[in-house]
Amino acid sequence: MSYVNIDTANAAQASQEMLKQIHAAFGATPNMFKAVSNSPAALKSMWGSFGALGAGSLSARLGEQIAVAVANRNRCEYCLAAHTALGKSAGASADDMASAQVGKSSDSKTQAALTFALKIVEERASVAQADVEAVRKAGFNDGEIVEIVAHVALNLFTNYVNVAFDVPVDFPKVALKAV
Repeated sequence: MSYVNIDTANAAQASQEMLKQIHAAFGATPNMFKAVSNSPAALKSMWGSFGALGAGSLSARLGEQIAVAVANRNRCEYCLAAHTALGKSAGASADDMASAQVGKSSDSKTQAALTFALKIVEERASVAQADVEAVRKAGFNDGEIVEIVAHVALNLFTNYVNVAFDVPVDFPKVALKAV
């Protein structure tokens, strides 16, 4: 049981329109958004970030691979389950998602992005110029590198919400892996 209300009937009026959009996008309202809807400002921030990054220059597949790597590192079962399902919908195979979960990819460009994303998480963003150069050398431009950081930041937000409030997982469960 979540530590905060997840009954959308009791959500703030200012959250109701966004909850309708979320429901339409997913065909249901995921529990994470129900929990966040207690704060219209937080819901607007989260939902807006998903929309903005979804329209960004990184592929949905790479965004989901970053999300599962960050979720596994932060031990967020909710986000791991959700983004594994979304990654498969974005064209990633089950093997791609399982590899990304531990920060691995057979594609060198994806590997560079995952390595960088996890370094941001592990080092609390204290990366060196050489780390940025490695991602650039792999083929990412400055805008894409900034988007990698934005994906990490959004996933930290969602991980923290789900872990802090013990939000019930409503996607097919995926086991966390040791790293």
